[in-house]
Amino acid sequence: MLGFLALTACAHEDQPTESQLDYNQPAKTDLDKWIDANYLVPYNINAQYKWNQNTVDNTRYLFPPTIDKVQPALEIVKQIWLQSYATIGGADFVKKIAPREIVLVGGVNSNSNGTRTLGIAEGGQRITLFEVDNINKKNRAIVAEFIHTIQHEYVHILNQTKPFDEQAWGKITPSGYTATWHLETTAASRELGFITSYARSNVVEDFAETASIILISTKAEYAAILAGITSAKARADIQRKEAIVVQYFKDAFNMDFYALRDEAEKNTTYVINN
Repeated sequence: MLGFLALTACAHEDQPTESQLDYNQPAKTDLDKWIDANYLVPYNINAQYKWNQNTVDNTRYLFPPTIDKVQPALEIVKQIWLQSYATIGGADFVKKIAPREIVLVGGVNSNSNGTRTLGIAEGGQRITLFEVDNINKKNRAIVAEFIHTIQHEYVHILNQTKPFDEQAWGKITPSGYTATWHLETTAASRELGFITSYARSNVVEDFAETASIILISTKAEYAAILAGITSAKARADIQRKEAIVVQYFKDAFNMDFYALRDEAEKNTTYVINN
C-alpha cells in the first residue's frame, strides 16, 4: 500500500497543472504562410521543415535544413514536379494522388555501403527529401539530382495506386538484377539494359528509375544516354522499358508521358533562369 501511494504521489508531481499548459499555437512565419499558400491550400500537402524526431531515423546523423534553403527547395519541387503534373494530369491530379507530407532534411543520409539515400517514400503518405542544404537553383545538375528524388518517389506512389505489370517488366533483363548494384558503374549497367545502377536493385526500382531519369533529362540528354550505349540489345531493352512506362501512364492515368517530360523540361529551365 505504501508503494502504491509513493508511485501515485510521484506521478501526480510530474503532471503539469492546468495553468502550466500552453494551448496557444506558435505564430506562423512568412515561410509558414508561403507553404500554406503554395502547398497546403492548393495541393493538401504539408511541407515540414521544423525538426521532428518522429519523422526521421534517429540512429543516423541528420539535422534540419537551413531556413534560407527551405523555400528554394520547395519552389523547385512545386515548379518542376507539382505544376508539371497539374498541367498534364489535371489541376486535381496531385491533390488526389500525393503524399500528404513532405519532410525536408538538411544533411546527407549516408549508408554503410557508401551510398546516399536521397529520398524515402513512406506508405504513399510522406516523402522525405535529404540534402536540402545543398540546393543551388542556378546549378542544373544539382536541381536535376534533387528533383530526381521526388520524381522517383512519386512514381512509387503512382505504382501503389495502380500497379504496373512487374512480370512483363522482369522478363526484359532478368539476369541483371543484383544486391550489389552499388558496386556497378552507370556505364556498365547501361550496357546491360538498365538506365542507372540503382535500377538493377529490383524490378520496382528499375521502373521508377527509368521513368524518373527520363523526366529529369532533356530530350537531347536522354538521346545522348541511348546513343552512348554500344550494345544494341541493351539500348533496345531500355527502349522497351521506356515503352512500358509510356503505356502505363496512358492506361493507368490517361496521361501523355512525353508531354509530362516536356513540361518538366520547360519548368526546369524556368527554375534555373529565374
